[in-house]
Amino acid sequence: AAERAAGAAAAAAGHAGPRAAPAGSHAPAPAARPDVAGRAASAAPAPVLGSVVHVLPNSAGSAPPAPPPLGELERVRRVGSGAGGTVWLVRHAPTGRAYALKVLYGHHDEAVRRQITREIAILRTAEHPSIVRCHGMYEQAGELQILLEYMDGGSLDGRRIASESFLADVARQVLSGIAYLHRRHIVHRDIKPSNLLIDCARRVKIADFGVGRILNQTMDPCNSSVGTIAYMSPERINTDLNDGNYNGYAGDIWSFGLSILEFYLGRFPLGENLGKQGDWAALMCAICYSESPAAPPTASPELRSFISCCLQKNPAKRPSAAQLLQHRFIASPPPPQQPQALA
Repeated sequence: AAERAAGAAAAAAGHAGPRAAPAGSHAPAPAARPDVAGRAASAAPAPVLGSVVHVLPNSAGSAPPAPPPLGELERVRRVGSGAGGTVWLVRHAPTGRAYALKVLYGHHDEAVRRQITREIAILRTAEHPSIVRCHGMYEQAGELQILLEYMDGGSLDGRRIASESFLADVARQVLSGIAYLHRRHIVHRDIKPSNLLIDCARRVKIADFGVGRILNQTMDPCNSSVGTIAYMSPERINTDLNDGNYNGYAGDIWSFGLSILEFYLGRFPLGENLGKQGDWAALMCAICYSESPAAPPTASPELRSFISCCLQKNPAKRPSAAQLLQHRFIASPPPPQQPQALA
């Protein structure tokens, strides 16, 4: 099993593009998946963001406004860095408005640059309260820089959320963003705590989809992808588990559920160190062949049920994001507790 898992890990880490299943294949109805409004969504294959063909207009039906000139942005301080680049807090000098500027590492070949440009065009049309806004992209001396909405609370990576009422609010916000993306036939494929950002008003938003996935394809997966692999669904890693089919919508739900459980536990649910270190074989075996992680008995029945729904090993049994928004843990969260700071 370890050899099979390690081999699957290499393919998954390189984002080898598992074949997407029909959009509704993980929902009860076999031919279509209802969206939040109850309309039947198309049963066409679910593209990852880079393969989206139709770029939808924004909610106003017009092209997004142009980003401010790069020369008017003043770097204030570095707020984060990762395998793909460095993120700076910048301030627009004429207005004082704060943004996040992601500076991508290195010089990329023309094919990668064109793909990133297409990603940015799509991201700029995404308008939702739970999606980090992408304002545009700059190119300076061969370097690519992406202007994003600034979230002053940073990511939720490493945070513990012991309050179920707060956890339900976080889950509701993230699910709302996922449902929005899925309605637009966009699959995130990298839902994890470090890609969920929060601000001082406790607004939570999904970040870093599209461009990060492209960059991961150009880097050595042994050095850069373990953190992402940790949140992949079993059937994405080992396609034998689902007859060779991968449904991106259901995969997002697994990653989301694992992230929510991690917030509640204060640690990676499949093992304290597995999600942070490079033991691929042990990580893959835990994901594919161990029992699905579950909320502890001390959690409410609603939370235990919610996590169980998200972490079904069979992707066809996982509810859609729209359906999970109707779950009693989300729709009727526990009574508010005393305000609690993130741990």
